[in-house]
Amino acid sequence: MTRLLIGPFNRVEGDLEVSLEVADGQVTLARVNATMYRGFEQILQGKHPLDALVYVPRICGICSVTQSVAAARALAATCGVTPPPNGVLLTNLMLACENAADHLTHFYLFFMPDFTREVYAGRTWHAQALQRFSTVSGEHAREALAVRQRWLHIMGTLGGKWPHTQSIVPGGSTRGISSSERYRLGARVAEMRGFLERVLYAAPLEAMIALDSEEALAQWREREPLRGDLRLFLSIAQDLGLETLGRGPDLTMSYGAFAEHDGAYAMAPGVWNGDTLQTVNIAKITEDARHAWLADSGAALPPAVGLTLPKMDKPEAYTWNKAPRLDGQVLETGALARQLANGQPLIRALWQRSRGNVLTRVLARSLELAQLVLLAEHYLRTFVPEATCCVDSHLPDHADVYGLCEAARGSLGHWLSIRDGHIANYQIIAPTSWNFSPRDSLGTPGALEAALVGAPVAEGDKTPVAVQHIVRSFDPCMVCTVH
Repeated sequence: MTRLLIGPFNRVEGDLEVSLEVADGQVTLARVNATMYRGFEQILQGKHPLDALVYVPRICGICSVTQSVAAARALAATCGVTPPPNGVLLTNLMLACENAADHLTHFYLFFMPDFTREVYAGRTWHAQALQRFSTVSGEHAREALAVRQRWLHIMGTLGGKWPHTQSIVPGGSTRGISSSERYRLGARVAEMRGFLERVLYAAPLEAMIALDSEEALAQWREREPLRGDLRLFLSIAQDLGLETLGRGPDLTMSYGAFAEHDGAYAMAPGVWNGDTLQTVNIAKITEDARHAWLADSGAALPPAVGLTLPKMDKPEAYTWNKAPRLDGQVLETGALARQLANGQPLIRALWQRSRGNVLTRVLARSLELAQLVLLAEHYLRTFVPEATCCVDSHLPDHADVYGLCEAARGSLGHWLSIRDGHIANYQIIAPTSWNFSPRDSLGTPGALEAALVGAPVAEGDKTPVAVQHIVRSFDPCMVCTVH
């Protein structure tokens, strides 16, 4: 048996190390280490509750809007305020824009460049991968970066800046848009649609979300295997057997994405177990700190009463991340979980055959990107320029609440306790906290730790490419993990 320490990883958000034990050419055990401690949960204690709206967006530079929304929803729950329809539309528009930017970034800048590596030089598709996805010089990667930059003008218009936008409050959005601004934002959405339909899909967005079976996907790909970057990815995935890499847990979760004013969701919530979609029981969520460099009460705690106190001398600890569990079970969250909860037939068919893996995660994220742009179009059309976007709210002196949201990488929850008008406790469980969880008190590995077992490792290879593919397929955001 040999041991490998891989990290810090490039092209991931934040700091990550993975410790591997390898025998007979494959990974036999993995431990995932979130190497940084930041302490936002401690910083917030004693602050005025509304200060959370200033602090939590700064947890992350790529999904700060989602952090704002989770905090605003927790604060809205304390005072029973409901944002007006326009405020909900603008919040959802910002969420759709941020999540779409994250998905685009993941595909072109984080995930696909690995296929330009020298190890794949003999593959028939390698020259195309080099031309399209090489870092710095890749034609499509460069164009995607430019489109992303202009796409984020939407965030600047709605929130004044991005990241760390602060226009989202418990009562809605403090920034409305005029008819002329709506027209200009529509032009940005049209530009994103044009890029996706021309470069990523080489097909209309509506045709992508209509793919409803493995046969339909195969027919679509085989017509022109190299036309459009998603078709090229599917050809690569078939050639390399990416469907066999990185199998996830048999349980996925979504809190529900894009909550509407009437209480419905554009993307349904639920826990998918392969047979049925079950309601998410928030009361069953706990965090186990046995293997974290954090104080351990001796039992898994609900986040409402959770602790985040550094304790670096714990002999069994190897990460700053706690181990979230739902009723004691490991789960996966993210675009794959959302598509399963929402009943996307193609993704459900692929999941039934091989569960979560490198192929299904990337494909689910790619299909969701088309949905997000269509949602952005819908929210702009529905917005009423003259109508109210925000209502006043008044906070109580005591409250115990939570706010939930779906970030690009999955389910995000903020748990807030207010005592005597100040924050007494604030606990956050981010999507990567679920996916990159360490072992719990029973020794059960987290989703990525289990997914890495069985990954092939060539003799003498210090940075096995299969491990890179599996890790990046989850699209980690480590700064959110250690908040």
